[in-house]
Amino acid sequence: MKAIVVTDQAAGPAGMKLVERPEPQAAINDVIVQIHASGFVPTELTWPSTWSDRLNRDRTPTIPGHELAGVVTALGYGTTGLSVGQRVFGLADWYRDGTLAEYIAIEARNLAPLPGDVDFTVGASLPISGLTAWQGLFEHGRLRAGQSVIAHGAAGAVGSMVTQLAREFGAYVIGTGRAADRQKALDFGANEFVDLGNDSLEDVGKIDLVFDLIGGDIGKRSARLVRAGGTLVSIVGPSETQPADGLAIDFVVESDRAQLSEIVQRVRDGRLRTNIGTVSSLDDAVAAFNPTERRSGKTVIRARP
Repeated sequence: MKAIVVTDQAAGPAGMKLVERPEPQAAINDVIVQIHASGFVPTELTWPSTWSDRLNRDRTPTIPGHELAGVVTALGYGTTGLSVGQRVFGLADWYRDGTLAEYIAIEARNLAPLPGDVDFTVGASLPISGLTAWQGLFEHGRLRAGQSVIAHGAAGAVGSMVTQLAREFGAYVIGTGRAADRQKALDFGANEFVDLGNDSLEDVGKIDLVFDLIGGDIGKRSARLVRAGGTLVSIVGPSETQPADGLAIDFVVESDRAQLSEIVQRVRDGRLRTNIGTVSSLDDAVAAFNPTERRSGKTVIRARP
């Protein structure tokens, strides 16, 4: 099968190569999925799990990518809950070969059924962005109607999901980003927008929930905006500054079949729009991962036409 592999962490996306690899075999509780589309997050090339296994042993050459949509072609021993020929989407294990390939062996529990009226490209764009937003807002942030939320990077793949889900559940959402992102963030439902390059973030006042996708200085300043009893939720590591009278939680997104089903149902009925940026073929994927200009939204690779 065709697959994208990485061998050199220092090379970044420029070090990706399209190669021929053996098709994977299904282990116990696995399924084999013929991948139709795969999502990609560039920061995964900095994650330890991309380069080492759980015992810190080198596992290169690695197939990156963790989001997929495709069709089940085989079941491993003991696998239940899915069937051959079923359309699925989901989030692959961080420490196994990933989704930038024509086939993948993946635990069945990491997949959810993909309804027939949802395109594979859309399905592949949902797992990391949708699950990150859902878990950050509802499991870790314990969002309630009427609360205020800062959605950093509100025009991006994750931030746009945070914005839409928070609005659906009755929050007042302040989106942030660059000046060029203002209209896109507002289109995704932000009540107002802060241009981090020109506006004062501190002018928003005290906030119930800050969803931090940026970290660094913005993370420190965001922590000081959390009101008493509020929460700073981060996916970029522990905050260097803690809220004075609130909680700071950093988390790593996990696959969850029930949550994936909730997310895709919202896409089907129009409550949630996915944020797709670049769509490319597997043959042209390396060029897509090395753009000459900034692009917002999820990069999706189509393994099949």
